[in-house]
Amino acid sequence: MIQLKRIQLIASALVLSALLVACASSGDSPTGTPSEVQEIQSQLLGDMPLPAASKIIGSDSLIIGRGDNWVGRVVLSGVQSPTDIYAFFQAEYPKVGWTTVSAVKSKTSILVFTKGDRTSTIEVNEGSFGGPKTIITITASPKNANVVAPTKK
Repeated sequence: MIQLKRIQLIASALVLSALLVACASSGDSPTGTPSEVQEIQSQLLGDMPLPAASKIIGSDSLIIGRGDNWVGRVVLSGVQSPTDIYAFFQAEYPKVGWTTVSAVKSKTSILVFTKGDRTSTIEVNEGSFGGPKTIITITASPKNANVVAPTKK
């Protein structure tokens, strides 16, 4: 009887371990040295500085184009706290020519920037238990995009 409980306990531990490994982030981001990863991310995202050691989550991102003219959404995992990430964007984006339009610091923080004919919205959220410390979502689009409201039928 004791032997059977021991086997059940070991089997449960193995199943739990397998589930935890399966839930771990695969880090869809480019691989290589930190400078190589930074180079690839800057080729994709152009003039948008990213917090140190942040990595693109490819399965949640949609990047159309590249460089300073990309549009879409990029989701990043960050290793710093949401407060530090928020402070990074507030400090670094204006240094490269982005103008702050709006900034809201809360559980889900939102920053909106413009530069030339582009708008960038940055959402900063706390990560999940066992996952990245912070989830960052950057959405980029043309500033004056023609948005047509759906018609009522």
